Amino acid sequence: MIEVEAVSKHFGDFAALDRVSLCIDQGKLVALLGPSGSGKTTLLRILAGLEQPDSGRVRLGGVDATGLGTRDRRVGFVFQHYALFRHMSVAENIAFGLKVRKGPQRPGNAEIEAKVHTLLNLVQLGGLAGRYPSQLSGGQRQRVALARALAVEPRLLLLDEPFGALDAQVRKDLRRWLRRLHDEMGLTGVFVTHDQEEALEVADEVVVMNKGRIEQIGTPSEIYDSPATPFVYRFLGNVNAVPCAVSGGSAQVGGLHIGGGSVDGVGTAFVRPHDVEILELSPDLPQAVIRLVTVMGPLVRAEAVLPDGTVLEAELTRDQKDKLDLRRGQEVSLFLRKAKIFVGTGI
Repeated sequence: MIEVEAVSKHFGDFAALDRVSLCIDQGKLVALLGPSGSGKTTLLRILAGLEQPDSGRVRLGGVDATGLGTRDRRVGFVFQHYALFRHMSVAENIAFGLKVRKGPQRPGNAEIEAKVHTLLNLVQLGGLAGRYPSQLSGGQRQRVALARALAVEPRLLLLDEPFGALDAQVRKDLRRWLRRLHDEMGLTGVFVTHDQEEALEVADEVVVMNKGRIEQIGTPSEIYDSPATPFVYRFLGNVNAVPCAVSGGSAQVGGLHIGGGSVDGVGTAFVRPHDVEILELSPDLPQAVIRLVTVMGPLVRAEAVLPDGTVLEAELTRDQKDKLDLRRGQEVSLFLRKAKIFVGTGI
């Protein structure tokens, strides 16, 4: 288990981390998700021993590792821009961490060679041992960087925006491959990303960070389906954020009834586009006018304007669009499957 206890870190007057606490179970792959400046990379570097916290503790497997260096922590670190040695071959890059070990900790040359061969096959780069980084694609270089991190048999694998420098299709392929590799090896891993889709697809658990603090921790489905704060709603996926006044635990917006408020007051209702259902015009349901229809592959996004001027974005399938014969200027009815209200100003 990895334990972070009330860790804080300042750079001058800037609080990169503010009493952050977190537990990571053995064998889990955890995503640190948040915008730039949220503290996710600082937390990763503190886990690696590349930064020291101003206060708080880091425990690895029950042992206080706060003052230990990276090598003593037995962590593997994969950087966004690979950080490969350009003058070394693929095999030499992978073997580097083993060859620099001192005394009895250093394996023999035959053992190192065998391990490099095994890792090359594991990361699907067999036959490329003699090539240099300049002769590889971005995806191949990232796999070499991962193999180098795995060579030292880390108890914790840390990845800083591991696919951020790659194009979209390579990024998708590699993250699915990383998920399969993690499951096969049973590693404990933490990776930093600002890509919501990446975090939801790859991670067992997602830690959403903002301004040096943790907003929410949960499984991908928990984080997406039940955001704990307005920030998580806005950051994770598309959402309609509608100002409203809550009375008796519910609100009325343009004829739409929105429930889910725990207290009365001025607030904001959050509704995912896929929870806005567009129906044929009915006198029994709130009405709206379609002002925009955009086809995006298998999905369709539509903007509907309520009588009070409120605009809601809806998401539906091509089949649903065709059945409704959906078009600009069309009068329709709306129904909200799910919404959540947060009361308070500045939300």
